[in-house]
Amino acid sequence: MVLALAAAAAQTAIPKASPVRTHLQRAQAALTAHDTETATQEFRAVLTLDPRNAEAHVNLGVIAFSQGDVRTASEHLRKALAIQPSLTQAQALLGICEKRLGSSSAQRLLESSFAKLTDTNLRTQVGKELIGLYYQRGDSERAIPVIQKLVDLNPDNVEILYMAQRLYKELADDTLDKLAVLAPGSARMQQVIAERLINAGDAESAIDHFKKALEIDPKLPGVRFELAQAILESARSNPAVQDEAEKEFESAITAEGDSASLQCALGGIAMLRSDSDKAFSHYTRAFSMDPGSTQAQLGLGQVLMTMEKPEEARKYLEMAVKSDPLNGTAHYRLASAYKRLQMPDQAQKEMRLFQEIKDTKDQVRKIYRQMKSQYHTEPGGMSDSEE
Repeated sequence: MVLALAAAAAQTAIPKASPVRTHLQRAQAALTAHDTETATQEFRAVLTLDPRNAEAHVNLGVIAFSQGDVRTASEHLRKALAIQPSLTQAQALLGICEKRLGSSSAQRLLESSFAKLTDTNLRTQVGKELIGLYYQRGDSERAIPVIQKLVDLNPDNVEILYMAQRLYKELADDTLDKLAVLAPGSARMQQVIAERLINAGDAESAIDHFKKALEIDPKLPGVRFELAQAILESARSNPAVQDEAEKEFESAITAEGDSASLQCALGGIAMLRSDSDKAFSHYTRAFSMDPGSTQAQLGLGQVLMTMEKPEEARKYLEMAVKSDPLNGTAHYRLASAYKRLQMPDQAQKEMRLFQEIKDTKDQVRKIYRQMKSQYHTEPGGMSDSEE
């Protein structure tokens, strides 16, 4: 990949019949044949005739880099950039070399080239090098925008996804540690504890901490919404719990203003009560506030299906599948709509997608359970009673 990059990295205006052009053509032919020794000799011959030939310097730099000689590579790449500063790929490769040589110029070169590169593979490599540099210096926050771009470029790359989750987790842990030291008795600390309990599946305990957060700071943004969600999660089928959650959602609207998420939450409670008209009203308002909300699209689709309006439901459910292709519920409900509309092929396709998503999520949950079980049984791992 690197040698192929070199062939197009720099082009110097040379007369077609000149000796320099002849050596360049021989060198490129040797590179194509993977004969780097001959290619090196030909590029050196070019520099004997034309010491300021950027193409030869770039290629010699790339060859040296591929052979692990980053010092020689760095020398040639610097000369190429001195002649032709616009060579972004050469700048990127020089940044990688300088990083491995421990030079202070590495960060500037990597940052500059990362912003300009269009080649996905090289941009990914430069991004990884830049993240490594930030990580070595304990500057994880600066790595976050870079890893976000790499995930966008490589959404299925396992190594990139691993780096992303590691960075996000470390940043979250670091900020939590700072919060615990700076404000252990703060409302935000209570909120964080509650959120951790929710993630652990303990909604009852989370409710207590959300309430403590509001006692400390009644104006704390976002807490009422999370409290209402926790209350509802604790016993969704209990009418008294539904009433309490509804009051908290309405309090959140009064305190912080309305939103699509709040209207969807109220729509969900209405559906639990089998009040289709009220649910339709809430989901319609949510959709008007945010037409891209998957929750609102799904809610409208569900309500319209209960109203025996599958054709109208289909429109919103197709939106939901488009906005969130990995949402199993969206595929399942769309399959049901297609079935009601006598569209068996489309229904079968959506059910197949639903099953594939469900199987994948079941497999992920199984892996997590195995990891947790292994951690608890290994020497040094916590037992359930110690957690």
